[in-house]
Amino acid sequence: MVDASLVAIMVCPETHQPLTVADEATVQKVNAAIAAGSLKNRDGDPVTEPIQAALVRQDGAYLYVVRDDIPVMLIGEAVATSSF
Repeated sequence: MVDASLVAIMVCPETHQPLTVADEATVQKVNAAIAAGSLKNRDGDPVTEPIQAALVRQDGAYLYVVRDDIPVMLIGEAVATSSF
C-alpha cells in the first residue's frame, strides 16, 4: 500500500486535484471489470492485471492503479471510474 504521507502530497498529473486511496468496494469493482475483460485505460489499452489498490482523483472521475506499492501516475494509464 502507498504510504499515507506520500498520498497526502500527491496530486493528479492532469488536473492537480488531490488523490485519496480507493476503498475496498472500488478495488473489487475494478478487479471484477478486469476479470470480465471490459476495463480499459484512457489510452484505450486493456487493463489485464488485477490491482491491489488505487488512488482516486478528488472529483471521482479517474483513478490511478497502484502496482507493487507504486502508483502509476501516467495520464494515459488512468482508468475512468464510469467504466466499471
